[in-house]
Amino acid sequence: MTPSAVDPEFADPYLDVDEWREDPSPRRYLHGGFRGTETRFSIHLPPAERYEGRFFHYITPVPDSEHFSEGGTGEEDKVSFALESGAIFVETNGGGPSAADPFSGLDLTIGAYRANAAAARFVRETAVEAYGPHRVHGYAFGGSGGGFRTIGGAENTVGVWDGYVPYVIGSPMSIPNCFTARMHALRILRDRFDGIVDALEPGGSGDPFLGLDEEEAAALTEVTRMGFPLRSWFAHRTMGMHGLAVLYPGVRAMDPSYFDDFWSVPGHLGADGSPSLDRDRVQLPTRIVELLGAADLAAAGIDPGDRPGESTGAADDAWRGTSRTPVVAVRLAEAPSIDPGAAELVLGSGGSVGRRIVVTRVVGDVAVLGPAESRVLTGLAAGDEATLDNSGFLALQTYHRHQVPSAEFSVWDQFRNSGGEPLPPQRPLLVGPIFAAGAAGTVQSGRFDGRMIVVESLLDREAYPWQADWYRARVREHGGEDRLRVWMTDNALHGDFERQEHPLRTVSYLGQLHQALRDVSAWVEDGVEPPASTRYDVVDGQVVVPVDAVDRRGIQPTVTLTVDGGVRAEVRAGDEVVLAAVATTPGVGAVVAVEWDLDGSGEFATRTPVEPAATVRAELRTAFTDPGTSFPAVRVTAHRDARTDTPFARLQNVARARVVVV
Repeated sequence: MTPSAVDPEFADPYLDVDEWREDPSPRRYLHGGFRGTETRFSIHLPPAERYEGRFFHYITPVPDSEHFSEGGTGEEDKVSFALESGAIFVETNGGGPSAADPFSGLDLTIGAYRANAAAARFVRETAVEAYGPHRVHGYAFGGSGGGFRTIGGAENTVGVWDGYVPYVIGSPMSIPNCFTARMHALRILRDRFDGIVDALEPGGSGDPFLGLDEEEAAALTEVTRMGFPLRSWFAHRTMGMHGLAVLYPGVRAMDPSYFDDFWSVPGHLGADGSPSLDRDRVQLPTRIVELLGAADLAAAGIDPGDRPGESTGAADDAWRGTSRTPVVAVRLAEAPSIDPGAAELVLGSGGSVGRRIVVTRVVGDVAVLGPAESRVLTGLAAGDEATLDNSGFLALQTYHRHQVPSAEFSVWDQFRNSGGEPLPPQRPLLVGPIFAAGAAGTVQSGRFDGRMIVVESLLDREAYPWQADWYRARVREHGGEDRLRVWMTDNALHGDFERQEHPLRTVSYLGQLHQALRDVSAWVEDGVEPPASTRYDVVDGQVVVPVDAVDRRGIQPTVTLTVDGGVRAEVRAGDEVVLAAVATTPGVGAVVAVEWDLDGSGEFATRTPVEPAATVRAELRTAFTDPGTSFPAVRVTAHRDARTDTPFARLQNVARARVVVV
């Protein structure tokens, strides 16, 4: 697919809005679509004096709304970032509702890359009409599922875009395996995580296996070798099932016999016997007594979590469903005696008899439902017989053991013998590549034209960071590594949000994303080589980076924090301590801000004025008066041009120390 070739399904574009807008930035706004399709697009063109001959094309994790990015603020304001960078901003609905619905029968390549490619062609034509004849450069970027789709566009088109910034990316084996290994560990280690986290905290023992029994130690070893970032367990209480609510029905549909084999065929955990499985298995025959909407849950004080079908267009949306129904939960005739965790409601009578609905959690006698087809949920009624059963989800937790792929996926070596053959019994198909091809149009090959910068997060719990290295290896196989950079962001998670759930431990990677888009533009247009890829090693599934910023490379600053000269200090209440931070850039840019959080609020209300420099040292004297353990934190910000007057391209990192007040 080339920029000059017109996709016959997208041969008739139209505009239905063409207007000037001032807020939040002056721009010409266009809205339109392609006749005969559900594809719609929004285009934001900067004033001629600010335009520099390029467009930035945001690709959502799943086909979504062409209006998603409008109204963003701060770092999340994609439109203003593009305009400030001299770029047109464009986004589409990815092909429309049918492209987002796996049951629609629509050609998967439309949602994967064809709808976006058609919009990119139209933007090129529009730019020439708006600004006069010139070479228009285009850059696609997207995270998580949008990373799959960005790479799908890179590998299945030529010249439609010139550069790419996929971020927090998966591999053909990420789905569902990143989630299954995590859920297994969450179940086995649910009473041990506080100790595991404390061991890994500054001033901790450093041994997360301390005090674990054989089953617990095996579970932690397994998930760590699979690539779950060991330092990321601090969020275990809110981690939940995440993508499995959407992925589970697909796995069951593709490999239905596994869920019986798990309990009956030797070599599977269920058949071989496990005391914890016997303890945790729930099979409760019951009936539905009430259908509940979101308002009902709110009245009962139950948080429904993410509503099925709701979307924000952000990286985490790769794992959302497509149903749009007011039924979000059911009240059962009785409550289970133990928490089943994720489960299914298997309907035994009524309009949806024989169907299964994912249950994301159970609160008393209320089962909160996950994504499901609307016709299944509308078939529910009070009085329907049902069984609350978590057997399938328990089986899925070790599905990755029976999905051993080729040797290039080294995290599965733990399930191979010395000859490289799988130890557990294997399934007749690998489902991961099927999911990946559904998102990207094809399975990632590593073959693309143009330039690419991958932005990956070292604490990513949904797309384990080794997968960026896997893709880098595929690119290397095709001789393209000189056209690729991989930048790791330390202390960053999966979601592309400015505000962090755990601001004392994590930072936004949006600044790295901004800088990557600017750097890939300069690389393509002016031949300016971007900073080198982050230096790292993959050791037993864990991505390990050097401590020193210059050795680490990439673009993120490093920061260290000590209290009275160490990472841990034991003091009396009211005694003064000295917090000392050292922040360093990896050879480009300058540290421009140092902020402190002393009370655990995450507000970082105390600031130390600094002169922008490649290395900044800052000290703060303070005292802690309440007995117990505190973790003061420092957050530093760097900027390529030493700017402090912009929310964009701000590169952050964070560090903590332990203070024990006796």
